[in-house]
Amino acid sequence: MNGKEGHYPDYPLFKGLQRPLEFMGIQGRYIYWAAATIGIAIVGFIIAYCMAGFVLALIALSVTVTSGVGLILFKQRKGLHSKRQERGVFIYAYSKKM
Repeated sequence: MNGKEGHYPDYPLFKGLQRPLEFMGIQGRYIYWAAATIGIAIVGFIIAYCMAGFVLALIALSVTVTSGVGLILFKQRKGLHSKRQERGVFIYAYSKKM
């Protein structure tokens, strides 16, 4: 290295590896849900515009976006790893075979 100490370049270290991906307040898998909502809204707007006109296409766009955002916010409040929880008592009679 021509008489200088070998100094390696410094690179920033991303320390959030154990946290879920977040974009504009939307986390993890709901980013894909938001992308699907936007895609469906655009395609729905185009189809409604061709078939019914501009005003009805705007109504279809606003209904699609509103329901998609509402569903995302409702599901995200439950958590990223929310699963269906069965209620009741479960009896496993034959859990082990002899």
